[in-house]
Amino acid sequence: MMNPMSRQNGISHGSTEREALRLQADREELVERIARAIPEDGRIEAFEGLWLRRYSATGDPLYAVSQPTLCVIAQGSKEIVVGERRYRYDPFHFLLVTAELPIVGQVLEASEERPFLGLILTLDIALVSSVMVEAGHAAPQSRDVMAIDVSPLSASLLGAVVRLVRLLDAPDEVPVLAPLIKREIVYRLLQSAQSSRLRHIAVLNGNSHPIARAVKRIREHFDQPLQIERIAKEIGMSPSSFYHHFKAVTDMTPLQFQKQLQLQEARRLMLTEELDAATAGYRVGYNDASHFNREYKRLFGEPPKRDIERLRNTMRKSAMRIG
Repeated sequence: MMNPMSRQNGISHGSTEREALRLQADREELVERIARAIPEDGRIEAFEGLWLRRYSATGDPLYAVSQPTLCVIAQGSKEIVVGERRYRYDPFHFLLVTAELPIVGQVLEASEERPFLGLILTLDIALVSSVMVEAGHAAPQSRDVMAIDVSPLSASLLGAVVRLVRLLDAPDEVPVLAPLIKREIVYRLLQSAQSSRLRHIAVLNGNSHPIARAVKRIREHFDQPLQIERIAKEIGMSPSSFYHHFKAVTDMTPLQFQKQLQLQEARRLMLTEELDAATAGYRVGYNDASHFNREYKRLFGEPPKRDIERLRNTMRKSAMRIG
C-alpha cells in the first residue's frame, strides 16, 4: 500500500510534468499563430493594443521610447538596454515596462529558418487600476521601483496570452473576449514576481507621482535647456533628492534621459523629414553642431550622415526583399 507521502510526491511530480507539457504546447501554438498572422518581417497591430513582430535577422539596435507594456517572445531572444542595465528575455521570460523610457532594443536570435516572433501588449492604466481594486491589491507606497524588469513566464500567464492570440482567428469575438482576457493577463501579472512593479503603473503614469511629473515635463520640453533646480522645486524635492529618485526609477540621470530623447528625435527628423544634421540638431536643442555630432556618434555609433545613409540603405533592401 502506498504511504501518504509517496502518494503526495507522485501527485506533485505528475502536476509538474503536466504543467511542463502544457507550457511546451502553448509555446508551440504561440509560434504557429504569430508566424501565420505575420508572414513577412515587420510589425502589425493585430487588434487594439496587441502588436506582433517578426524578424528574420538580428539587425541593428532599435531606439525608441517605451510605453507601459507586456512583452512576450514566442521564438528567439531580445535584449533591452535602459541606462546602464541590460534586460534579456526569451520564450521562458517576459518583460514588463511600466513607464515611458528611452530604450535600446536588439534582437539577439533570429534567422530565416527560425525567425524572431514576439508580441507586445499595451497596458491600459485604467484597466490595471480596476483589476487591482477587484483583486484587493492596495495602492503601493511611494517608494521607488525600477520601471522595467524581466521575470519567468508562468503557465497561467502564457495560457492567457495564447487565448488572446487565438482571437486573431475569430475577429468577431475580439470586442467581447479581448477585454476579458486582458483583465486576466493583468491579474496574472499581479500574481507574479512583478506584482509590485505592476501596481506602480497606476502611480507612475498618474499626475500625482513626482517622478512621473518630472518625466512628463522633460518629455514635453526636451528641446529646451534642462533646469534641474526648477523641476525639483515644481515637484517638491531638493535637487539632490530629485536626482536620486529619478535615477532609481529610470536608471538614467535627468540629463541622460533628455539627451536620449533629443538624439532619437533628431534621428527621426533626418530619416523621415530629410533634415541635415545641423538643422535636426538645432531643432532638438543643440546649438553647437560639433557637440551634436559627438553626442550622436556616442549614442548611435556613427556620425549622423553615415548613420542615416546606412539606415536608408537597410530600408531600401528590406523593401526590395519584401516586394
